[in-house]
Amino acid sequence: MIRRVSLVCFLAWVFSVFDHTLFGTLLPQIAADFGWSSAESTAVATWVTAGTFVVSLAVGPMLDRLGRKPSLMITTAGAALTSGFSAITGGKFSMILVRSFSGLGYSEEVVNSVYLNEVYGRNGKRGFMYSFVQSGWPVGAMLGAALTAAFLPLIGWRGVFLFATFPAIVIVLLARRLPESPVFVNLRHIRKLRREGRVSDADEVAAAAGIDDERAGTVRDVFAPGLRMHTISLSLAWLLNWMAIQVFSVLGTTVLTEGKGVSFDSALLVLILANAAGFTGYLFHGYLGDRVGRRNTIIIGWLIGGVVMTVMLFGPDSSGFVIPLYALGLFFLTGPYAALLFYMGESFPAHVRGIGPNTAHIMGPIGAIVGSAVLTVLIGAGLSMTIAAFCAGSLGLIGSGIAMLGTRKVDQNTAGELPSLTTTTS
Repeated sequence: MIRRVSLVCFLAWVFSVFDHTLFGTLLPQIAADFGWSSAESTAVATWVTAGTFVVSLAVGPMLDRLGRKPSLMITTAGAALTSGFSAITGGKFSMILVRSFSGLGYSEEVVNSVYLNEVYGRNGKRGFMYSFVQSGWPVGAMLGAALTAAFLPLIGWRGVFLFATFPAIVIVLLARRLPESPVFVNLRHIRKLRREGRVSDADEVAAAAGIDDERAGTVRDVFAPGLRMHTISLSLAWLLNWMAIQVFSVLGTTVLTEGKGVSFDSALLVLILANAAGFTGYLFHGYLGDRVGRRNTIIIGWLIGGVVMTVMLFGPDSSGFVIPLYALGLFFLTGPYAALLFYMGESFPAHVRGIGPNTAHIMGPIGAIVGSAVLTVLIGAGLSMTIAAFCAGSLGLIGSGIAMLGTRKVDQNTAGELPSLTTTTS
């Protein structure tokens, strides 16, 4: 059963990423078709990111109220419908509106982290198991690039979007056959007992399941005294780290060519390098997290990544120096997400296990916007690309590691509830 659940979640994430990254890949073709200028394309992309943030807000409450399995189906279906409707958009407004719903696909990884955390139980290798699921990001990005290269000349950008719809629909159908997580089954049963006035029975089930609070959580709950510092620190870590992702991953080609004078024969080389480093990084950090602690793994990985990227930026401009360090930096930038997503599922009580991680997760698009803005402002002020990338990227990466010091220490050996919320947050 665990293998089946893991496989479906992996495929759901692959095709959610496929849809999420497809817009950026196809944007030049879309802009040429609609006659958009570079400024107009950038504005559309920015508004899409803002819309993604708004739609992503719904996923946390969905997880805690509807359940983990329905949320998996809804987010994956959201990615499928977003791809399908993107194929029939007619201009800026409709494109922004439709692509905003890619926030459902973007948030599918939060659903995976919560659902699998509760399904895997006390398995000592569960972090490493989850890292294979999380590695769906580079797989989905590579799949999107490959299929775009193969089919764009034949069916155009609208056809590529339409093609992306059907695999995701298949995943939704497969997800229907999955079980609900045991933790949410208990939450739902306790809530039902309390509605029926069977308080003593509800208390008995809650005690047996280790559930302290079965209420459907709210944003106020994750900013309550026991969780406030943890939520703020985690949200800040996501924002700062996505500044680094925007600079070094999304805009990595620009940084390398303009900042380091590196010339690649093909942009595909950069894409392959980035995703290969990300894939191996996920597996390494997932494995390490099971052994030294996921929180420690995240902090150490991001701090090392910040140092590596700094050395890459200020070191020699030769390709033999820059490219290996760039790959190593990506390894420590993206790899810790395998530990991070699973850690988030462990670090919040069951009744806010959806809304808590999602509150931090939605700061990713905001961080991407901030990263681009800081880079643009610094270059506009006359600073070099090297200095601008250091300030917006390296410092953001190091800052995200430091921000994680404010998050909660949790016992990875417990699969269900955390201790009471008086646990220290340092």
